[in-house]
Amino acid sequence: MVKQGKKMARREKPEFDQKLLNLARVTRVVKGGRRFRFRATLVIGNRKGKVGVGVAKGSDVSDAIQKAFNDAKKNMVTIELSGSTISHDVLAKLGSARVLLKPASEGRGIIAGGAVRSVVNLLGVKDIVSKSLGASNPLNVARVTIKALLMLKAPRVPKAVKEVKEEKVA
Repeated sequence: MVKQGKKMARREKPEFDQKLLNLARVTRVVKGGRRFRFRATLVIGNRKGKVGVGVAKGSDVSDAIQKAFNDAKKNMVTIELSGSTISHDVLAKLGSARVLLKPASEGRGIIAGGAVRSVVNLLGVKDIVSKSLGASNPLNVARVTIKALLMLKAPRVPKAVKEVKEEKVA
């Protein structure tokens, strides 16, 4: 089925994948009744070490999601990964939300729940074990996960690998 006069345009693959964590209808009571708006919490990432969390309100759902996407783009962070996992254990706290992240052996998969799973999946981590403690609010858990990831030190490169890289450069 080919349309006459119009070329079939290919849709470009988006730069970032996105996952909607939470969509809430928020109400403001005014003299005439209630005014409804929508609050979207969104995680975006490129699965290659970049991830961001954004939250925004809008008059309709698509408006809120677009604003949250732009906010997440502004709050984008880059994390250096150690293969398919993280380099070491890390525990972070933000408000009452705490997240514990531990590296896992290859093939273990993402052992994480809810917001933590979304963040590490969009970051590009394939093997990790995590536990979310305290708050269950998806926005707070996503933010503390990013904080934990920022606390990671750069992965150590074995001496043999450094020597091979130096020989290729020379």
